Amino acid sequence: MLSRFIQHVRENNILDVHNRYLLAISGGADSVALAHLMHRAGFDFELLHCNFHLRGKESDGDAAFVQKLADRLGLVLHVRDFAPESYMQEQGLSLQMAARELRYQWFAQMHAARNTHGVLLAHHADDQLETILLNLMRGTGIEGLYGMSERRDYIFRPLLPFKRAEIVAFLEENALDWREDSSNSQTIYKRNYLRHELIPVVEKRDPGGPESMRASFERIKDTGKAFFYFFDQWRKKNVVQEFPIEYLPFSSLQGVPGKASLLFYWLRNKGFVYGQVLEIVQAMEGNASGKCFFSGEWMLNVDRENLILGKESSRAESIELEQHAISFRADERRTYEIIQLKGDWQLDRSPENAQLDKQLLEFPLLLRNWQQGDRFRPLGMRQFKKVSDFLIDLKVPLITKNQVKVLCSGGEIAWVVGYRIDDRFKLTGATREVVYFKKKQNGESV
Repeated sequence: MLSRFIQHVRENNILDVHNRYLLAISGGADSVALAHLMHRAGFDFELLHCNFHLRGKESDGDAAFVQKLADRLGLVLHVRDFAPESYMQEQGLSLQMAARELRYQWFAQMHAARNTHGVLLAHHADDQLETILLNLMRGTGIEGLYGMSERRDYIFRPLLPFKRAEIVAFLEENALDWREDSSNSQTIYKRNYLRHELIPVVEKRDPGGPESMRASFERIKDTGKAFFYFFDQWRKKNVVQEFPIEYLPFSSLQGVPGKASLLFYWLRNKGFVYGQVLEIVQAMEGNASGKCFFSGEWMLNVDRENLILGKESSRAESIELEQHAISFRADERRTYEIIQLKGDWQLDRSPENAQLDKQLLEFPLLLRNWQQGDRFRPLGMRQFKKVSDFLIDLKVPLITKNQVKVLCSGGEIAWVVGYRIDDRFKLTGATREVVYFKKKQNGESV
C-alpha cells in the first residue's frame, strides 16, 4: 500500500516532500495508517489530536495512545481539549455538528499558527460512499453527489482512493496497533447505520455494488462540472447587474429545461432554498406580478417581465439638509452633490438630478422615505398625484419602489428623488438662485 500511496499523492500533485503538513489523528485505524504512511514516505508533518471527552476513560486512552505513537515516530503532537456540549447549546447544533465545527475551527487556527501547507484528514473510499449516501438522504442537489474533495483550500484527503479493508490490511501486515472507537458501532447515527446495515445489504446482493456506485458518482460529478460550466455562461449572458439589484428576464427561461435548477444556483448564495425556487417558478409562470419572496436580508420580486433580486429595503431615518449642506446619500448606490448656482446656469433635464428654485424652498429640507398617501404635482402637471400612483405609472419595480426617497420643503414634496421634481419648485424666468442636486458616479458628479 505504501508504494501505491506514494504514487497516488505524487501523480495527482496532492502532497510534496518539500512542504510541511498537519495530520489530524484520532487513534483510529484510518488516521494511524495515514501517519505511518506519511512517516515512511518521508513527509514532514506534525500531529493534531482533539479530545472531546465524550467517552470518558476511552477518550483519555485515545489521547495516551496518540502520544505514544508521536513519541515512537519522533513527531510533534498538539492536543486540544474541547467541551462540545456547551458549544452545542450556544449554537443550537447537534452534538456531532458541534464537535465538527470546533474541530475544523481549531484545524484552521493551527494551520495558520504553524504556517503549514495544509491539514491532512484520513477519509477513505468507504467514507466517501457513506458521505454521498448521507447527502442523498438529506436531499442535497448535484453537488451533494460530489462527496469529499481530495484537496479543498487547506484540507487534504490523500486516502480517498483506498478502501478501509486495504487500510486495515496494511496495519495488520505491519503489526501496527490502533484504537477502536466504541461509538462507531452505534447505529443510532445515520453514518453508522449506512456502514453497518445498508451497505452490507447491497454488498450481499451484489459484491461489486458499492464499487459500481462509486464509479457512478464519479460520472455524475463530471456531469455536474459540465452543468456548472454551461450555467456560468447562461448566468453571464442573462443576469443583468445594476448594483445593488440584479434582473433576470423571463425570456431567458422560456422553453429552457431545468429552469428550477438554473434559478436555484443563481439564488442559493443569497440563502434561497429549492422549495422557494419551485414557488418562484410557479409564480412566474402564473403571471403573479408583484409577488415577493424573502431570504434573510434578500428579497426577490416577481415583476412584469423580470425576476428582480436585491436587498430588502430598511426604512431609513429622515435626514435634515441645511442651506450649507454640500451632499447627501439617497441610498447605498446613489450620492448627490448639492451645488448652489447664481446668475447664468444650464438647465439639467435628467430625471435623476434636480434643479430647484432656492427662493421657493424652506430650509432645512427633509429627506425621507415616501409614505402611503404622499402627494405632489409632477413637473408639467396642474393636478396633484399620489406618489404611489406615479411610481406605478412609471412601472417602478416593487423592490426599487420601497427604496424611493422624497425631498420635502415646508411639509411639501419638492422632489421624488431620482424621478421627478414638483412643478411648484421648478425654475422660471424669475429664478435668481438655484439649488442643484447632482448625482455622483464613482465619486464624481455627472
